[in-house]
Amino acid sequence: MKSIYFDNAATTPVRKEVFTAMKPYFSTYFGNPSSLHAKGLEARDAVEEARKLIAEILNCATDELIFTSGGTESVNLAIKGIAFARKKGHIITQKTEHDAVLETCKWLEKQGFELTYLNVDEFGLVKPEQVEKHIRKDTILVSIMYANNEIGTIQPIKEIAEVCRKHEVLFHTDACQAAGYLDMDVKNLGIDLMTINGSKIYGPKGVGLLFIKKGIEIEPLLHGGGQEYGLRSGTENVPAIVGFAKALELAQKEKVTEVQRLTALQDRLVSGLQRIADSKLNGHPQKRLPNNVNVSIYGVEGEAVLLMLNEKGICASTGSACSTKSLEASHVLLAMGMSHEMAHGSLRFSLGKHTKEKDISRLMKVLPGIVKKLRDMSPIKAEVRNG
Repeated sequence: MKSIYFDNAATTPVRKEVFTAMKPYFSTYFGNPSSLHAKGLEARDAVEEARKLIAEILNCATDELIFTSGGTESVNLAIKGIAFARKKGHIITQKTEHDAVLETCKWLEKQGFELTYLNVDEFGLVKPEQVEKHIRKDTILVSIMYANNEIGTIQPIKEIAEVCRKHEVLFHTDACQAAGYLDMDVKNLGIDLMTINGSKIYGPKGVGLLFIKKGIEIEPLLHGGGQEYGLRSGTENVPAIVGFAKALELAQKEKVTEVQRLTALQDRLVSGLQRIADSKLNGHPQKRLPNNVNVSIYGVEGEAVLLMLNEKGICASTGSACSTKSLEASHVLLAMGMSHEMAHGSLRFSLGKHTKEKDISRLMKVLPGIVKKLRDMSPIKAEVRNG
């Protein structure tokens, strides 16, 4: 049975063009970029060419880009780096952030920093006026994600950035889910720090970057040889960096047509899911990523649905891949005011480059039957039937 993959928000396969670009840097051009001999200079040139390419895409200077091991490290460097540089102060974020942001903020609270976690509306949105209302004289950073990894809601980060700039507060955004679909021009967005990683854009895992606007003081988390302008010591992962740059280049070139294609598939899937009784689309109906469909189905457990879909060769998720080992209901859905029962029945279908109409059709052929079977077994549904 051919497998169907609806979990591109968790990770994507490496594109053939990306893998081809990476291959020479595993064994042919294998030098350490910090070495001064020919092999080292070959590797250094590859890293700097990748940095230059990404800088052109993001509309920033090359020395404003720091390569890291992925989104989590970049988030930690941004938030902890600013906090350590300021030594004290107040930070604002919101309740539906990725755990990389939330756990970093919780840790900083233990170190004496003050945190505000903003509420979201029923669509998962934060309003710019909310941010402005909570900015204080000692606020040092606001961190609001560009697009939510679970529900796909797109935040008004350009407007939030304007509020932060007005009050001279630094603004960071986690843009890992947005990189393949939304505007990534840091000057147009008006942001100070931005996180991206490779595994969400058909690049390799284990690589990411942090954009840091020139002039911002930030403390490194890793100390050693002083690589990456002294902000991220350690030998650079040359193949991954080359692949990351190639993946981002391809994603930006194909963005317009891919967004149109995915939006049509998304509409088709949403229409099909709406025919399942007692189901609810999560996230904003319009301000959402084109590849994200998150739905809650009353009377079933999301994990049970996933297991039965997997038996049919269909891969999906219940939310963030980083929290799938947890049996807790999604913190994102609970923050939006959803009941635990509905939150536990959530499913995320994230489409991608290889998703076809026939994949949507096959999903909708098997999912209603799975839901019916589980509901017939469910004590919750039995209570509903008995009034």
